[in-house]
Amino acid sequence: MQNLRKNWLLVFISTLFIGLFFFFITWGNIHTETYNIERFTNANETIRSPINIENEQETQRKTRETVQSVEDRFNISEEITNERLAYANEIFEAISKLEEEELASEEESNDATRLPVTTQEKVQRLKQILSDEITEGLSDNVLATLVEIPKEQREEGKEVLIEALNDTFETGVRTESVESATSHANELIAYSELDSEVTEVLTDIADFAVVENSIYDAERTSEARKDAASSVEPVMIRAGEIIVREGQTITNEVYEELKLVGLLNNQRNLYPIIGLALLILLLASFVAYELNWISKRFKGDKRKIVSIILISIIVVSLMKIVSIYTTQSNQLFFVVPLATGVLLIKQLIHERSAIVLSVIYAILGSIIFNHQIPGSLNVEAGVYFLLSQLAAIIFLMNVKDRMAILKAGAGMSAVNIVTLLSFIFLSFEKYAIGDIFIQSAYGVVAAFLSAVLTIGLLPFFETVLGILSDIKLLQLSSPNQPLLKKLLTKAPGTYHHSIMVANLSETACEAIGANGLLARVGAYYHDMGKTVRPHYFIENQLAIKNPHDVISPAESADIIISHPYDGADMLKKHRIPKEIVDIATQHHGTTLLKYFYYKEKEKNKKVKEESFRYPGPKPQTKEAAIICICDSVEAAVRSLKEPTEEKIEDIVVSIIRDRMTDGQLDESPLTLEDLNLVQRTICDTLKGIFHSRIQYPMKEAK
Repeated sequence: MQNLRKNWLLVFISTLFIGLFFFFITWGNIHTETYNIERFTNANETIRSPINIENEQETQRKTRETVQSVEDRFNISEEITNERLAYANEIFEAISKLEEEELASEEESNDATRLPVTTQEKVQRLKQILSDEITEGLSDNVLATLVEIPKEQREEGKEVLIEALNDTFETGVRTESVESATSHANELIAYSELDSEVTEVLTDIADFAVVENSIYDAERTSEARKDAASSVEPVMIRAGEIIVREGQTITNEVYEELKLVGLLNNQRNLYPIIGLALLILLLASFVAYELNWISKRFKGDKRKIVSIILISIIVVSLMKIVSIYTTQSNQLFFVVPLATGVLLIKQLIHERSAIVLSVIYAILGSIIFNHQIPGSLNVEAGVYFLLSQLAAIIFLMNVKDRMAILKAGAGMSAVNIVTLLSFIFLSFEKYAIGDIFIQSAYGVVAAFLSAVLTIGLLPFFETVLGILSDIKLLQLSSPNQPLLKKLLTKAPGTYHHSIMVANLSETACEAIGANGLLARVGAYYHDMGKTVRPHYFIENQLAIKNPHDVISPAESADIIISHPYDGADMLKKHRIPKEIVDIATQHHGTTLLKYFYYKEKEKNKKVKEESFRYPGPKPQTKEAAIICICDSVEAAVRSLKEPTEEKIEDIVVSIIRDRMTDGQLDESPLTLEDLNLVQRTICDTLKGIFHSRIQYPMKEAK
């Protein structure tokens, strides 16, 4: 319980520190500076808007102008148009009717003494049959002239008049445009090829016929103005938009815009701070969850937590430094080697942690590179950082040496270039070929800087914090390591035993998803303590008498029991990582030296079992527990004169059962399912090693 509280306290303090660091690093990107500016003075610097906001006063002015520019809507009255055209047709039809009546009268009466009908009589007769509107609108002279015009010219004149009236009425005649409409009709008549006498009378008729036929429509006008008002886009002041340039006069309009965006007071400064605090709190929650997972997985290992803090400080500080020199036209964030962090985390801690923190670093990058515009995120930077880091995690695999990191850098370069090209082609801006090559070069530089920084920083974490990485494990597995050379020369039998245990342990660990490389290297060093008294261990007793035959069982037990702790001391002196030291200390747990215990019990019935047990601790990890099993299995199988598959399986099963019943695996995270899989894997591996061989016949001596 106390350890659990300590772990929670460590996670809480670490999360608090990281959260505060993130907050103060990004503070400058959301904090807006205020200015003490007076109207009609000159600006000392170029000032940009920190927010997106609508200029309501300017929007209203623009709306008002747009509404005022909308013309009144009119409806052309077909009724009026048809009525005036009907009047024009009625005049000509009435004259034609009079002529027909006069012709009929002449045919009925052959009286030569009959006097001809005068023009005045014709006009009077015409006025009797015409509408009152016509007789009131046209003078007798116009009618008299019209009846005297020959029929053919009158018909031509009628066509010209009707066509002119149609053209005039078609476009609509308003009250204020009656005169211009009448002039238009008269011009059309004047341009005809009719006699001047005919055009003159037609002009008089047109003056009478042309009246207002376009009526003001209040409803349509109102709807048009509403549509125009709704179509007006709000006048926005965009974040990052220049309000006033250095040296420019602060006019009333500029002053109002500065006031509107909150640059003349501190009223708006509180909201970005609250927003940032909430975002950092959310990110810190994810960090806390991940740190708690790391603490549980690695048994409260403080070194892992400290490495997360240091890596976060390094990568976020790198982004902040580069952001100082980044502008909207010079996008230097493409050069940031942000993938350094996840490359280190994947090697030093776990791939899961690398993925979680890659997302957090990408979000922070989108804030840091927002060009100090509160409320905005640089989405382009965030996407670039995220894809670059995920590429680093994916391409860093099969780590056998530091060249694997450089290979991952090559993969990152390809992803960075593709990402940058996608940004270029998705934008509407035109880029020169030179710009494309420059930005692609940024992506390559960022990738290889990440790889180089990772290679440079990795020894720091391995040495100063003592964190074990795959590269460090591969270095420790080299036969040229001084301790392994010492084991080979002083205890060759133990060396061979360690190699066999390493093979078994690695295979078993990989079968259950544990760290096979750690198990292999741990097995190499687990019996290093036997180099102190190598001849007291049977595998090193070649053609010599067993020294245990001449000493008491208690003394033999002390020598045997001390070897894990002698080895641990030796490993600590040579600064071998703690994980390897723990395996050396735990690989026998608290098992009983049965041979010497029962031998002593034959002489002393009161002997205590605790005196012949290893002090422990019991195996704490899967790797240590598997080495504990494989160590005993290898020694037991090696002692068989004729190993068979049945004998091997019996030995493996009995040893695992013995370790379980003795409680040696109680503190390890191995499950029963894991143990079953470990049992099958060890048996299969040993059967492959101790397979049946052909017995070749010996040649008889002649």
